[in-house]
Amino acid sequence: MCGLAGFVRFGEPVEQTEALLASMGEAMLHRGPDAGGLWWDEKMALVHRRLSILDLSAAGSQPMHSACGRYVMVFNGEIYNFQALRDELVAAGETFVSHTDSEVLLRLYQQQGPACLQRLNGMFAIAIWDSQQQKLFLARDRLGKKPLYLYQQGDYFAFGSELKALMPLPFFNRDLNLQALQDFFFYQYVPDPKSIFKYARKLKPGHYLEWHQGSLTEQCYWDLSFASSSAASEEELSHQLRALLDDAVKIRMVSDVPLGAFLSGGVDSSAVVASMAKQNEQPVTTCAIGFDSKKFDEVQYAKQIARQFGTDHHEFTVRANVTDSFLSISRYFDEPFADPSFVPTYFVAELARKKVTVALAGDGGDENFAGYSKYAVDQTEQQLRQKLPAWLRQAASPLAALAAKLPGTPARKAHSLLRTLSLSPEQGFFLTNAFFNPLLWPQLIRPELARELAGYDSAAVTTDAYQAADTEDHLGRVLYTDFKTYLPGDILVKVDRMTMANSLEARAPLLDYRLVEFAATVPSRLKLHGRDKKYLLKKSQQGILSHDILYRKKMGFSVPLAEWLCHELKPIGDALLLAKAPGLAQFFVLPKVQQLWQQHQAGDHRYTQELWTFLVFEAWWQHYIEPALSATTPLKQQFEGTAA
Repeated sequence: MCGLAGFVRFGEPVEQTEALLASMGEAMLHRGPDAGGLWWDEKMALVHRRLSILDLSAAGSQPMHSACGRYVMVFNGEIYNFQALRDELVAAGETFVSHTDSEVLLRLYQQQGPACLQRLNGMFAIAIWDSQQQKLFLARDRLGKKPLYLYQQGDYFAFGSELKALMPLPFFNRDLNLQALQDFFFYQYVPDPKSIFKYARKLKPGHYLEWHQGSLTEQCYWDLSFASSSAASEEELSHQLRALLDDAVKIRMVSDVPLGAFLSGGVDSSAVVASMAKQNEQPVTTCAIGFDSKKFDEVQYAKQIARQFGTDHHEFTVRANVTDSFLSISRYFDEPFADPSFVPTYFVAELARKKVTVALAGDGGDENFAGYSKYAVDQTEQQLRQKLPAWLRQAASPLAALAAKLPGTPARKAHSLLRTLSLSPEQGFFLTNAFFNPLLWPQLIRPELARELAGYDSAAVTTDAYQAADTEDHLGRVLYTDFKTYLPGDILVKVDRMTMANSLEARAPLLDYRLVEFAATVPSRLKLHGRDKKYLLKKSQQGILSHDILYRKKMGFSVPLAEWLCHELKPIGDALLLAKAPGLAQFFVLPKVQQLWQQHQAGDHRYTQELWTFLVFEAWWQHYIEPALSATTPLKQQFEGTAA
């Protein structure tokens, strides 16, 4: 696991190029504390930070050069099937100087070009410079496990694993993308391919890009299909799933450094640990996070799994350290990110890093097999939508407006249900899962922002993905939507940033692309079976995991957010929201935001999610934007002179 970055050179002095690359590498030191490398020629500059996992020798250092000298590569991630690919290349006459997946990847690209991506099973962001053709090749893995940001403004072009690696560049412009700003408040993250900055974006998962003489060509090399539904029996599908999971776990246990697992006691992480224990002679190292609040604490279930499989188990309880750590942890996200589970994710990664360098996780089970409660809620809404006549569904909209005026949580839920019934399925899915009350939004934003955003609807992120799915099955479309939005934009960002903050590599067997493609062929009734979520995954684990683990109520990686805002995080909230709040004041009517904060402290917790998102945004603004507004820019002027 590593960090990479680079930029197109414009004839600036060598000393400046070296200084810029060093600053870019320093900005992502946490991604690769073991080694670093810089390289440049007349047109391209590359920097790499390495977290050594395979072949710890210097032979695996990057930037990595081809034997012929034509290609230079920086690479972030792991190729799990690299040994099989290496054997093929050796049989074809290739020789290797290291035992790394990086060298295998570079040789494969030399032979096959972009077509090599079809051969890779792994998580990756890749940059390869062809000095002969003066062409840059950039690629991102199928599901977006590894990040890759692109920056383009005029002739300037740069790329990196994180935005903070690009910020040292003197031409980096911090003007905000206002549509992305609105998206953030509704989704709690900035959806791909946007970034919070106007001139930066993310390379889409499953895509590659080629830069040549200032022109960009982007191509999709993989997409998830729900078009085919398997006719195999429940029993056959269950056996296939178990075999796929075991193999996905097996190839992710290859490591030259200590390896363990995150364990929540839920079905997904327990299934991964069970498979690891079966395939490992030594006890698996497991790590779990708990809370003081019993409503959110799952440690007892993690302990149960740890005892069953004889793991070397470790635990940590999140208490008042949230107060001490919130600001420092949130700064690892260089664009605003408000999924509150990033806090426990950081702490479980911090705990794991004390024991191991690589940790397997259960991410992907919910998206593959319909594990979130929102899927069951949405399914109910869809069934009602299909049963009720059109005239009655249309009448639900004015009733929803009346419900919205009534106080209390039941009224809010009634409003949500009535409103979704009057909408299309995809619009209803967006509304049910939006994290910002759509009725509150126009009351809080400044008129200038409202004018700038006139005609833009954040629901389009959801509806566009829903409509792009190659199936008529509603649940299939919803799952496809989450694979294109929520998974790469939220879950995988959270895991990548919080593990990399601790220089820990996380691997997700349930997101092996073979398993994901298999799950897409499983009929929806075997995912959401009545009200029983993850039906087939649970069936595949019968006889391995106990009934109370498989069928207990799902808790998720949640946090006591309303309590935190009233207690642990109240001093930070008071300092950020009740003062000048320069970031929020740019876009929102600050007195109204402050009024919501005071209402929350008085016991009205209707707007917990909205207030948390305000808090996160203001913390981000004061760290990444406010200091830059007063910064001097002599280096920027010098660089612009060389570009001219």
